[in-house]
Amino acid sequence: MLLAVDIGNTNIHLGLHHHGQWLVSWRMRTVAQKMPDEYAVLLRNFLAGEDLTYRAITGVAIGSVVPRLTLTFTELVQNYLKMDPLVITHKTKTGVKVEIDQPEQAGADRIINAAAVVALYGPPAIVCDFGTATTFDVVSSSGAYRGGAIAPGINVSMDALVSMTARLHKVDLVAPPSVIGTNTIHAMQSGLFMGYVSMIEGMVKRIKAAMNEENVKVIGTGGLAPHFKEQTDALDFIAPELTLEGLRIIYELNQS
Repeated sequence: MLLAVDIGNTNIHLGLHHHGQWLVSWRMRTVAQKMPDEYAVLLRNFLAGEDLTYRAITGVAIGSVVPRLTLTFTELVQNYLKMDPLVITHKTKTGVKVEIDQPEQAGADRIINAAAVVALYGPPAIVCDFGTATTFDVVSSSGAYRGGAIAPGINVSMDALVSMTARLHKVDLVAPPSVIGTNTIHAMQSGLFMGYVSMIEGMVKRIKAAMNEENVKVIGTGGLAPHFKEQTDALDFIAPELTLEGLRIIYELNQS
């Protein structure tokens, strides 16, 4: 049974994979100051809810963009699960060549998503990941990770807007009745949500032009991806579990 651990800046996504399927997945808040023992208690409680213990886990794959928590979860796995995890870096065998100027700067999540896309959808492709940051990652027709773009996530943009204005407050991140807002809430939803839809469409169009490749697939992932899909045809596929799938694929590749 594989435990896949996707450590993001806002949330930590964990999944248990067994006999070709995901049995269950959980999310917990990213708190860089927590100790390995604290996260171990959370993991134990998650497992207990499925009538499982630490001993059910036979392998662990970790993808992390929070260096401090990379060490925390490595220690957790070593101390409580009595094994060494596979921690994904640019040096890991992933099935994807990292063809950027400084490979060591590539976020693990971006490499993992690229590996998942190559295995599940085939290149060439663009991955749009809607997390704390909104990232666009490019996979060439040869199956290489070629870089991409990083923008503030929509929640980060809303937080910045609200914190820097006296009379604006947080709103639900959904499409308004009309792009022309006739009240403050709808005006903010238009600028934030529909503005992001326009950003997605514009960036996908520009990236495709720069790639100059045929039949480029666009895969959306992250919690808000399904909501954006409803408002644009720029996203061909929605894969909420793409990063966990990438962790599984890379783990299995490194077992052979």
